Amino acid sequence: MSFLRLYLRVLVLLGSEARLAITLAAANIALAVSQFIEPVLFGHIIDRLSGTLPASAGAAAQVLAPLLGVWVGFGLFIIVAAALVAWFADRLSHRRRNMVITDYFEHVLQLPLAFHAAAHSGRQVKVMLAGTDTLWWLWLQFFREYFAAFAFILVLLPTSLVLNWRLASPLLVLCMAFSALTVLVMHKAFGMQQAVERHYSELAETAADALGNVALVQSYARVEREVSGLKSIVDSLLRAQLPVLSWWAAATVMTRAGTTLTLLVILVFGTYLKLIGLASVGQIVSFMSMAALLISRLEQAVSFANRLFLDAPKLNDFFGVLDTVPALRDRPDAIDPGRVRGRVEFKNASLSYDGKRAAVKDLSFTAQPGDTVALVGPTGAGKSTALALLHRAFDPQSGSITIDGIDIRDFKLTALRHNIGVVFQETLLFNRSIAENLRVGKPDASEEEMRAAAMRAQALDFVERNQDGFEAPIGERGRLLSGGERQRLAIARALLKDPPILILDEATSALDPITEARLDLALDEVMKGRTTFVIAHRLATIRSATRILVFQHGRIVETGTFDELQRRGGFFTELVRAQFARVAAE
Repeated sequence: MSFLRLYLRVLVLLGSEARLAITLAAANIALAVSQFIEPVLFGHIIDRLSGTLPASAGAAAQVLAPLLGVWVGFGLFIIVAAALVAWFADRLSHRRRNMVITDYFEHVLQLPLAFHAAAHSGRQVKVMLAGTDTLWWLWLQFFREYFAAFAFILVLLPTSLVLNWRLASPLLVLCMAFSALTVLVMHKAFGMQQAVERHYSELAETAADALGNVALVQSYARVEREVSGLKSIVDSLLRAQLPVLSWWAAATVMTRAGTTLTLLVILVFGTYLKLIGLASVGQIVSFMSMAALLISRLEQAVSFANRLFLDAPKLNDFFGVLDTVPALRDRPDAIDPGRVRGRVEFKNASLSYDGKRAAVKDLSFTAQPGDTVALVGPTGAGKSTALALLHRAFDPQSGSITIDGIDIRDFKLTALRHNIGVVFQETLLFNRSIAENLRVGKPDASEEEMRAAAMRAQALDFVERNQDGFEAPIGERGRLLSGGERQRLAIARALLKDPPILILDEATSALDPITEARLDLALDEVMKGRTTFVIAHRLATIRSATRILVFQHGRIVETGTFDELQRRGGFFTELVRAQFARVAAE
C-alpha cells in the first residue's frame, strides 16, 4: 500500500467526524495565511519606522496605529485560532480512536477460527493497540499543527516570489533540499523499518506466549531460558532499528546546517540588495522572519514524514487485518427462525483444511430432536471437525448441513449459535467472575437460574465454598479453579443457555470417576428433549447413546447403537477391546 493511499485511508476513517475535520482543515489554512501575513506586516512597520515620520509623537502614532493594530489583531487571531484548533483536534482524535478500536475488535472477533489459529493473540493485541494509537497520533498532530505547517509552506513560496523573488530564491532552494533529503532517507530506510516491525511482532508474541504459560515456564525451570530468548529478540530489534535511526539523525544534522546557512544567505544577500536599492530593511526583516518560520515548518514536515514512515508498517498491519474478509458471513437474506426443534442432517459434507487431505469426507447422517449421537474414533479422525461444521466454525466445501430442513448457511450466525450450546474439550473461560462466565450464553440469567445450572452440573459445591460465591474471580483461563471445576463450570454455562442442540466435546474428561458418574446422571436428564452430540474417548460413557458414529480417516465407517456395533465385530469392537484391555492392564 503506497504512502498516499495509506494516509488517505487514515483520513477516510474519520467517518462521521468528516465535517469537523473539514472545518479544522479550513481553520488551519486560515492560520497559515495569518502566520504568513504577520511577518509581512512587521516588515512594513519596520519600513515606516526607518522612514520619515511626523515630528510629533501623536502624529507619528496616527501613522503607525493602523499597521500596529492589524499586526496585533493577526497575532491575537493566531493565538485564539490555534487554541480552538487544538481543543477540537483533541476531541476528534480521541473520539475516533475509541470508535475505531471498538470496530476493529468486533471485526477480529468475527474472523473465522482458521484466522485465529494462524495469528498469535499477542500479535493481534499489539496490532490493535499500535494501529489505533498511530491513528490517534496522526489525527491529533495533523489537525493540531502539521496541516497548518504544510499550508504555510504552500502559501509562502509563491507569495514570497511576488514580494521579492531575489530574497525568496534561498527559501526555494531550502525547500527543495529538505524534500530531496527526506525522500532519500525514506527510500533508504523503508525496508529496514519493516524488519523492525517484524521484530516488534515477534517480541509481543514471545512475551504473550510465556506469560500465558507461566505455570509451564516455572515448573520446567525455564525462566532464564525464556528471558534469554526475549533478550535475543530485543537485541535483534535494536540492531535492526539503529541503522534507521542513523539515517534520520543524519537528515536532522544536515537540515539544521541547511537552515543556518539559509538565514546567513538571506542576511548577506539582503544587505547587498539594500545597498543597490533592490530591497528595503523591512523586506530583509520580513524575509528573515519568514525564513525562521519556514525552517520551523520544514522541520515539522520532516518530523511528520519521519513519524509517518516509522508508523507505516504498523498501519499496514492494522489495515491488513481490517481488510481480512470473514469467510463466514451472514447471507443478505439470512433468517432468524427463533428456537429450532433440533432435527440435524448432514448431507455429504466434506472439508479440507489444506486442500490436500480431507479432514472430513462425505458425512451423511440424521439426528432427530431428543437423540443423543456419540462420535467415536481415533484422535484426528474428524470428530471435532464434524461438529465444528455444525456450529459454523467452518463451512463445508461440499455438501450441506440442515437444521429443521433449513441449510445452516441460511441462518444468521447469531441465530444459529443461540440454538447451539458447546462444551469444548479445552475449557475456555474468561478472566472474570463465575457469574460473568455463566452468563456468556444467557446475559440476563438470574442468580436462581445460575444456581440451578451449577447444581445440575455438580458445580455448586465449589461455588458455595468461595466466600464471594458467584462473584468470585476465576483468574486468567480459570487458573484459580482446578481442571475438574473448570470443566463443570463450562458445562453449567451450556446448561444455563438451555439450547435445543447441545455439543459435548469430551466434556467430562477432567472429572474424577465419582463426579463424572454424578454428572452423567445430570446430563441424562438435561439431554431429554434436545439433540445432543457427544464426543467421547471413554467408550463406556456412551452406552446409552441413541446412535454411535464411528469415524476413521475423516469418514463414518460404522453406525449403530453400542450393542449393535459390538455384535458386528468391526472397527468399533476393536476400539472397545483395545480400551478395556488397557484399563484392565492398568
